[in-house]
Amino acid sequence: MIYWCMFDVLKKILFIASLSFCHYLLSQDTTVWKHFLNTKSNLSQNKSRIYLAGAGSAAGYGAGLVTLSNAWYQQYPQTSFHFFNDNSDWLQMDKAGHVFGAYTAGKMSMELWRWAGLSRRQRIWTGGLSGTAFMTVVELLDGFSTEWGFSLGDVTANLAGSSLLITQELAWNEQRIHAKFSFHRNDYESYSLNQKADMLFGMRATERMLKDYNGQTYWLSINLKSFARQSKLPAWLNIAIGYGAEGMFGGTENFLQDSNGNILFDRRDIPRYRKWYLSPDIDLTKIKTRSHFLRAGFFLLNSLKFPAPSIGFSKKGIEWNWIHF
Repeated sequence: MIYWCMFDVLKKILFIASLSFCHYLLSQDTTVWKHFLNTKSNLSQNKSRIYLAGAGSAAGYGAGLVTLSNAWYQQYPQTSFHFFNDNSDWLQMDKAGHVFGAYTAGKMSMELWRWAGLSRRQRIWTGGLSGTAFMTVVELLDGFSTEWGFSLGDVTANLAGSSLLITQELAWNEQRIHAKFSFHRNDYESYSLNQKADMLFGMRATERMLKDYNGQTYWLSINLKSFARQSKLPAWLNIAIGYGAEGMFGGTENFLQDSNGNILFDRRDIPRYRKWYLSPDIDLTKIKTRSHFLRAGFFLLNSLKFPAPSIGFSKKGIEWNWIHF
């Protein structure tokens, strides 16, 4: 109970600290803001937008912590802060998730600060690193959970996601390679496996999407026109390389026993294996429209892989999927 209270207090402190930081920035005098924004003509407009961007970031930050708390932590007891080496778990699907999470959170933050009026380098570094910042705070929360712990491998994956975002902006001033996500809910081969999946991954759709690595695919979606400017290829056409895995009902093996040696689950007969995919994709941000609403919607939806046929490669051979979610 005491550790759960500490955990809850930590969430509140982090949220309040975010709000306090935004308030501190907004309370500075005009001279500081002129230096920070490097502009004179749009100072009042930029200050107003930065206030909204800061408040929105803090609110989204707090909402994200609450959502993760409900989905991941409430079912497990809290303990003292500790480290945890999970680099071999889940065939590194969780690490791919951290890359995607840091990249996506940073990209959204970067665009928010672009709208607020920050200079190019300021928005790139402020927005780009915010993904790692948020995901690292989540890692601190993991450090108080008996089920997980603070993972240096996860932090490395967070930095990789932010680096993918920041280096492209610095080099090309655009994202030519997008990290994307897709998910399908698996119907496992037997009643007992579906029961095990419900216990491990949850029964609600949101829980399954977050926890069931067997149904997740992480993609690097490459915009072809960006690398071949003179070609007649459609500006929205991408080719995506995907990574997934199957057969996982435990972190490192499909086997579980209690402290007395009693076997609780044993499906080591089910092979655990990686899968690689190739699939066409659409860069929704390249679709031209005058509608601000549609542009915003396309930007948000562009984090998801567009459903399309795919070719899969694994140790089981080559497979064809008519529609890959």
